[in-house]
Amino acid sequence: MHLDFEGPEGRLEGVLWDPSTSARAAMVFCHPHPGYGGSMHNSVVYRAARGLQEAGVSVLRFNFRGVGRSAGKVAGTGPGDDSTGADEDLGAALDFLGEQRPGLPLWAGGFSFGARAACRMGSQRRELKRLLLVALPVRAFACPFLAAVQSPTLVLMADEDEFGTRRDLVDQFPGLAGHISVEEIRGADHFFKGQLALLQQKVRDWAVCPID
Repeated sequence: MHLDFEGPEGRLEGVLWDPSTSARAAMVFCHPHPGYGGSMHNSVVYRAARGLQEAGVSVLRFNFRGVGRSAGKVAGTGPGDDSTGADEDLGAALDFLGEQRPGLPLWAGGFSFGARAACRMGSQRRELKRLLLVALPVRAFACPFLAAVQSPTLVLMADEDEFGTRRDLVDQFPGLAGHISVEEIRGADHFFKGQLALLQQKVRDWAVCPID
Protein backbone atom coordinates (compact mmCIF):
# COMPACT_ATOMS: atom_id res chain seq x y z
CA MET A 1 0.00 0.00 0.00
CA HIS A 2 1.46 3.34 -1.08
CA LEU A 3 0.98 6.14 1.43
CA ASP A 4 2.28 9.47 2.68
CA PHE A 5 2.91 10.50 6.28
CA GLU A 6 4.08 13.66 7.97
CA GLY A 7 7.80 14.18 8.45
CA PRO A 8 9.80 17.01 10.02
CA GLU A 9 10.09 18.83 6.67
CA GLY A 10 6.79 17.81 5.09
CA ARG A 11 5.24 14.70 3.66
CA LEU A 12 7.29 11.51 3.35
CA GLU A 13 6.49 8.87 0.74
CA GLY A 14 6.25 5.26 1.82
CA VAL A 15 5.03 1.74 1.07
CA LEU A 16 3.49 -0.41 3.81
CA TRP A 17 3.25 -4.15 3.30
CA ASP A 18 1.26 -6.39 5.62
CA PRO A 19 1.61 -10.18 5.77
CA SER A 20 -1.15 -12.47 4.52
CA THR A 21 -1.87 -13.54 8.11
CA SER A 22 -2.00 -11.56 11.36
CA ALA A 23 1.19 -9.55 11.82
CA ARG A 24 3.50 -10.49 14.70
CA ALA A 25 5.62 -7.32 14.56
CA ALA A 26 6.04 -4.08 12.61
CA MET A 27 9.33 -2.82 11.17
CA VAL A 28 10.58 0.34 9.47
CA PHE A 29 13.31 -0.54 6.97
CA CYS A 30 15.52 2.28 5.64
CA HIS A 31 17.18 2.71 2.26
CA PRO A 32 20.84 3.42 1.38
CA HIS A 33 22.50 6.81 1.00
CA PRO A 34 20.15 9.28 -0.74
CA GLY A 35 23.09 11.27 -2.05
CA TYR A 36 24.13 8.28 -4.19
CA GLY A 37 20.77 7.32 -5.62
CA GLY A 38 19.44 5.36 -2.66
CA SER A 39 15.67 4.98 -2.38
CA MET A 40 13.03 2.65 -0.97
CA HIS A 41 12.96 0.89 -4.37
CA ASN A 42 16.56 -0.35 -4.00
CA SER A 43 16.77 -4.10 -4.70
CA VAL A 44 18.28 -4.97 -1.31
CA VAL A 45 15.59 -2.98 0.50
CA TYR A 46 12.89 -4.65 -1.59
CA ARG A 47 14.20 -8.17 -0.93
CA ALA A 48 14.64 -7.57 2.79
CA ALA A 49 11.09 -6.21 2.99
CA ARG A 50 9.76 -9.29 1.18
CA GLY A 51 11.55 -11.57 3.60
CA LEU A 52 10.06 -9.70 6.54
CA GLN A 53 6.57 -9.83 5.04
CA GLU A 54 6.91 -13.58 4.44
CA ALA A 55 7.86 -13.97 8.11
CA GLY A 56 4.65 -12.28 9.29
CA VAL A 57 5.99 -8.77 9.80
CA SER A 58 4.29 -5.56 8.66
CA VAL A 59 7.06 -3.54 7.02
CA LEU A 60 7.21 0.13 6.12
CA ARG A 61 9.86 1.32 3.69
CA PHE A 62 9.96 5.00 2.89
CA ASN A 63 11.96 7.65 1.07
CA PHE A 64 14.08 9.98 3.16
CA ARG A 65 13.49 13.70 2.63
CA GLY A 66 14.25 14.92 -0.87
CA VAL A 67 14.00 11.45 -2.43
CA GLY A 68 11.16 10.54 -4.79
CA ARG A 69 8.00 12.34 -3.69
CA SER A 70 9.30 13.04 -0.17
CA ALA A 71 9.49 16.74 0.67
CA GLY A 72 12.64 18.57 1.75
CA LYS A 73 16.33 18.58 0.95
CA VAL A 74 18.22 15.31 0.62
CA ALA A 75 19.62 14.26 4.02
CA GLY A 76 23.13 13.09 4.79
CA THR A 77 24.98 14.99 2.08
CA GLY A 78 26.39 17.85 4.13
CA PRO A 79 29.92 18.15 5.57
CA GLY A 80 31.12 15.41 7.87
CA ASP A 81 28.61 13.16 9.61
CA ASP A 82 25.49 15.08 8.60
CA SER A 83 22.80 12.47 9.24
CA THR A 84 20.43 14.52 11.37
CA GLY A 85 17.76 14.69 8.68
CA ALA A 86 17.72 10.94 8.17
CA ASP A 87 17.49 10.33 11.91
CA GLU A 88 14.55 12.73 12.19
CA ASP A 89 12.77 11.09 9.25
CA LEU A 90 13.27 7.62 10.71
CA GLY A 91 11.89 8.79 14.03
CA ALA A 92 8.78 10.11 12.27
CA ALA A 93 8.40 6.82 10.37
CA LEU A 94 8.59 4.80 13.59
CA ASP A 95 6.02 7.03 15.25
CA PHE A 96 3.72 6.69 12.24
CA LEU A 97 4.03 2.91 12.05
CA GLY A 98 3.42 2.61 15.78
CA GLU A 99 0.18 4.54 15.34
CA GLN A 100 -0.88 2.50 12.30
CA ARG A 101 -0.11 -0.90 13.85
CA PRO A 102 -0.70 -0.35 17.59
CA GLY A 103 0.12 -3.17 19.96
CA LEU A 104 2.71 -4.81 17.71
CA PRO A 105 6.38 -5.03 18.72
CA LEU A 106 8.22 -2.27 16.86
CA TRP A 107 11.43 -3.12 14.99
CA ALA A 108 13.86 -1.04 12.93
CA GLY A 109 16.31 -1.90 10.20
CA GLY A 110 18.01 -0.74 7.06
CA PHE A 111 20.59 -1.27 4.37
CA SER A 112 23.98 0.52 4.34
CA PHE A 113 23.34 4.21 5.22
CA GLY A 114 19.89 3.07 6.33
CA ALA A 115 21.38 0.39 8.58
CA ARG A 116 23.54 3.03 10.25
CA ALA A 117 20.50 5.24 10.86
CA ALA A 118 18.57 2.29 12.31
CA CYS A 119 21.53 1.34 14.51
CA ARG A 120 21.78 4.84 15.92
CA MET A 121 18.04 4.94 16.53
CA GLY A 122 18.21 1.55 18.23
CA SER A 123 20.79 2.91 20.67
CA GLN A 124 18.37 5.70 21.63
CA ARG A 125 14.86 4.26 21.54
CA ARG A 126 14.55 1.39 23.97
CA GLU A 127 11.06 0.46 22.77
CA LEU A 128 12.58 -1.02 19.61
CA LYS A 129 12.46 -4.76 20.18
CA ARG A 130 14.72 -5.88 17.33
CA LEU A 131 17.16 -4.44 14.81
CA LEU A 132 18.15 -5.72 11.36
CA LEU A 133 21.32 -4.09 10.00
CA VAL A 134 22.22 -5.11 6.45
CA ALA A 135 25.69 -4.17 5.16
CA LEU A 136 26.46 -1.81 8.03
CA PRO A 137 29.19 0.38 6.44
CA VAL A 138 31.73 0.20 9.27
CA ARG A 139 34.70 0.74 6.94
CA ALA A 140 33.24 3.93 5.47
CA PHE A 141 31.61 5.51 8.56
CA ALA A 142 32.11 5.26 12.31
CA CYS A 143 29.29 3.36 14.01
CA PRO A 144 30.13 3.66 17.73
CA PHE A 145 26.46 3.50 18.75
CA LEU A 146 26.36 -0.23 17.92
CA ALA A 147 27.98 -0.88 21.30
CA ALA A 148 25.04 0.86 23.02
CA VAL A 149 22.33 -1.24 21.34
CA GLN A 150 20.46 -3.41 23.82
CA SER A 151 17.85 -5.02 21.56
CA PRO A 152 18.35 -8.39 19.85
CA THR A 153 20.10 -7.51 16.59
CA LEU A 154 21.18 -9.24 13.39
CA VAL A 155 24.04 -7.63 11.47
CA LEU A 156 24.10 -9.21 8.01
CA MET A 157 27.30 -8.50 6.06
CA ALA A 158 28.76 -9.42 2.65
CA ASP A 159 32.26 -10.86 2.47
CA GLU A 160 33.24 -8.80 -0.62
CA ASP A 161 31.76 -5.51 0.56
CA GLU A 162 34.15 -2.61 0.06
CA PHE A 163 32.34 -0.63 2.76
CA GLY A 164 32.77 -3.21 5.50
CA THR A 165 32.90 -6.96 6.11
CA ARG A 166 32.30 -9.17 9.11
CA ARG A 167 36.02 -9.02 9.89
CA ASP A 168 35.96 -5.22 9.89
CA LEU A 169 33.01 -5.27 12.26
CA VAL A 170 34.58 -7.77 14.66
CA ASP A 171 37.88 -5.86 14.64
CA GLN A 172 36.09 -2.64 15.60
CA PHE A 173 33.84 -4.30 18.17
CA PRO A 174 35.77 -7.28 19.60
CA GLY A 175 33.53 -7.59 22.63
CA LEU A 176 30.07 -7.46 21.08
CA ALA A 177 27.35 -8.61 23.44
CA GLY A 178 25.61 -11.92 22.81
CA HIS A 179 22.36 -10.30 21.74
CA ILE A 180 24.09 -8.95 18.62
CA SER A 181 24.52 -11.67 15.99
CA VAL A 182 26.78 -11.18 12.98
CA GLU A 183 26.34 -13.25 9.82
CA GLU A 184 28.03 -12.98 6.45
CA ILE A 185 26.95 -13.97 2.96
CA ARG A 186 29.87 -15.29 0.95
CA GLY A 187 30.44 -14.25 -2.64
CA ALA A 188 28.44 -11.05 -2.21
CA ASP A 189 29.37 -7.42 -2.75
CA HIS A 190 27.79 -4.39 -1.08
CA PHE A 191 24.64 -4.77 -3.16
CA PHE A 192 24.47 -8.58 -2.77
CA LYS A 193 24.56 -9.06 -6.54
CA GLY A 194 23.71 -12.66 -7.34
CA GLN A 195 22.84 -13.35 -3.69
CA LEU A 196 19.58 -11.44 -3.23
CA ALA A 197 17.50 -14.61 -2.92
CA LEU A 198 19.78 -15.84 -0.13
CA LEU A 199 19.56 -12.44 1.54
CA GLN A 200 15.77 -12.62 1.49
CA GLN A 201 15.87 -16.14 2.95
CA LYS A 202 18.21 -15.16 5.77
CA VAL A 203 16.03 -12.17 6.67
CA ARG A 204 12.94 -14.38 6.68
CA ASP A 205 14.60 -17.06 8.81
CA TRP A 206 15.75 -14.46 11.35
CA ALA A 207 12.37 -12.75 11.53
CA VAL A 208 10.39 -15.95 12.16
CA CYS A 209 12.38 -16.77 15.30
CA PRO A 210 10.27 -16.43 18.46
CA ILE A 211 9.89 -12.91 19.77
CA ASP A 212 11.17 -12.53 23.31
